[in-house]
Order: sequence, then C-alpha cells, then structure tokens
Amino acid sequence: MSEASVINQLETPNTRTSLRRDLVSLGLKKGMVVIVHSSLSSLGWVCGGPVAVVQALMDTVGEEGTIVMPTQTGDLSDPSEWQRPPVPEEWWSTIREEMPAYDPQITPSRGMGKTVETFRTFPEVKRSLHPMYSFAAWGKHAGYILSEQSLEEGFGLSSPLAKIYELDGYVLLLGVQHDSNTSLHLAEHAIVNRKKVQKGSALFENNERVWKTYEEILYDADPFEALGKEFEESYSINCSKVGLATSKFMRQRLLVDFGREWLKTENKK
Repeated sequence: MSEASVINQLETPNTRTSLRRDLVSLGLKKGMVVIVHSSLSSLGWVCGGPVAVVQALMDTVGEEGTIVMPTQTGDLSDPSEWQRPPVPEEWWSTIREEMPAYDPQITPSRGMGKTVETFRTFPEVKRSLHPMYSFAAWGKHAGYILSEQSLEEGFGLSSPLAKIYELDGYVLLLGVQHDSNTSLHLAEHAIVNRKKVQKGSALFENNERVWKTYEEILYDADPFEALGKEFEESYSINCSKVGLATSKFMRQRLLVDFGREWLKTENKK
C-alpha cells in the first residue's frame, strides 16, 4: 500500500499526542510495567513514525513506569536450524566460526519491526545479554527486569518475562495478535518433560568471542492464537483502537497462569 493510500485512511494524522490519548483510553497508566508487541503499519500514518510511537508509550507510563520490548535475534542461531531461507550445509562451519558475537549495543533485532529497532536505540534504554532472546527495557524497573537471563532458559523462570510476572505487569498487543505474544513462552516452561533441542550462538565470554552450544526447550508459538482466543473468552481484556490498530491490553500474570494450565491440558491430548 502506498503512503498516499495510508494517509487517505485518516481524517487527521496520528501524532505523539493522539497516540498517547488512545493508549490512555486503552488502559495504560503512569507507573505501569508493560511489555509491548507492535505493528507500526497497523496504526496508519504516524507523524514522526516509530519515534512518535515510542515517545507516546514513554509519555503514557512515565519514568515511574517501565516499557519492555523483545529484541530477538533469530539469525544468531545455529545455521543448521535455518529454514527461511536455509543455507548450504557446507557453509555451516564457516558461519559458526565467523558470525559476529552478539553485542547488546550494536546487534540489530531481526523481524521485530521498526518500533522495536527504534526503541532499542533510544537513550537510557537497556538490553539483556541473551544472544537470541534479548529484551530491551526503559524506566524504573529496567535494570531489574534485564538483570538475569539464563542462556538455557531464555524465556524461563529467571527471564525478563518472569520478572514482569513478578511485578504484575501488563501485555500490550498494538495491532498484533497472540501469535506475537512472547509472554506465552514463559507458560511453556510449565509443560513437564518438554522436548529440548541443542542451540548454538556466537557470544562474548571473558571478553572473547566464542561459539557456545547449549540446550533449551523447544519453543512453539503455533498454539498461541488458539490459546489467546480461549483466554479472551474466559477473561475480560481491554480492547480498543490505537490509531487505526485494533489493540489489546491485559494483565500478564493472568494470561501466563491461564496459558500454563491450557498448555498442560493440550500437551496431554
């Protein structure tokens, strides 16, 4: 869709001020801890683009609040896993030897969207050290949320997701659905005897680049849309427009608790 077509969808432009107004109407308040998943294009034309979106979020929760976004880097994985697209097997050893190590300051996220990439580079935004499943955070609890993240349990019980749960934070789906809802990966850790797979990433250890292999549970987002649909049928969530984007706002703890039981039940079928 051309930019002119996007502009024609609106009577007035989306701005930092109008987006903040929409976020407040959705339920965001000062002091909240919120993990944000977003689609910039779903908002319609925004004056200032992703910068205005990030500023509106920060304006809404304030410095006494905390914003978190996933800044994942799936391309820093073992090349044997790559499917979109795959690379020749004879390349694998070279990639493992030559791939730049994950650096929270300079490594870009992959497939997370323009808003995430913009947020990642904002002043005072910090980023966790996991080479594949990093998170960026800003605000009062950013340091605590990012303080620990096990290599073997990137979305597990010591992860930023778990700390949002401890802080009774919220999930904001800004024009996206539950298949983008990273918090549900935390719920996957409740599945007994979950299959594990071997992973590999380039990272820094004692200031030296190394290729590190480790085991982690097999994460699977395929059921998340069905899980989220049943969650919304069971619990009332806030749903309204932010710009042109149908957006959803919910307590993360309630969602994760529901997801744990739902996934355990599904796993037994």
